Amino acid sequence: LVSKETGKKFDFILADLGVSSMQIDNPDRGFSYKVEGPLDLRMNPQKGDSAADRLKEVSYEELVGMLVENSDEPYAEEIAKVIMNWRKKGKAIETTTQLKAAIEEALRVVPQAERKEMVKKSCQRTFQALRIDVNSEFEVLYAFLEKLPEVLAPNGRVAILTFHSGEDRLVKR
Repeated sequence: LVSKETGKKFDFILADLGVSSMQIDNPDRGFSYKVEGPLDLRMNPQKGDSAADRLKEVSYEELVGMLVENSDEPYAEEIAKVIMNWRKKGKAIETTTQLKAAIEEALRVVPQAERKEMVKKSCQRTFQALRIDVNSEFEVLYAFLEKLPEVLAPNGRVAILTFHSGEDRLVKR
């Protein structure tokens, strides 16, 4: 947009794909499994469906795919099964702590000695996968990457800070 308005191209572009700590630290935004809050995860809370709404409509196959593609979650099937079972029982996942509880239930298959650490990592990956989904983050990143040749000056440079393997794969391609 800036390049079009000015008619100039950029010599250097820096993209930081990280999530703001202000969002993570605010329990009302639902970005953290560590504190009770609504399961929202939207960058713009006025736009689109929340993560809670998404979990009410997603199919088992879509949820497994989301967890694998967006966060490489090794317990994707187990987590998806528990979420679907909760839904069948009329138990909606509306809060961050409810989603954590569902993940804890799904990871009962993990030996007790390893479970606490695995739950922590699976919570991080599941929240990440849902956040990516509700904000269409990969689609936005792909659109950004497609526009780079149009806005980068000859011999220009691009630096992109990625924070997980999904972003990394897309940027490297």
